[in-house]
Amino acid sequence: MSIVLLDLYNQCIYTMQTIVKKWGNSLGFRIPKSVAQLTGVKNGSMVSIGIEGESIVITPLKEEQTLQELLSKVTQENLHEEIPSGNQTGNEAW
Repeated sequence: MSIVLLDLYNQCIYTMQTIVKKWGNSLGFRIPKSVAQLTGVKNGSMVSIGIEGESIVITPLKEEQTLQELLSKVTQENLHEEIPSGNQTGNEAW
């Protein structure tokens, strides 16, 4: 199996071969350290596995952030004004 990394323009930036081996009832392969570093993949990372033609495409998924992590990024500089949504249409009480 060949590992091929493509940039945003589908240009090959890295290629390497590895061996597929049996892992329980499945098949698996090791991701070389250099590939893991280039892609940000680490132990426990979630990836998407797809098929394009005869190629297996593995895409790292971004880790979901908690609400607390997202709210910690709100500052006075990036906080927007209240957005008006019109008059009450039900039993809203503001």
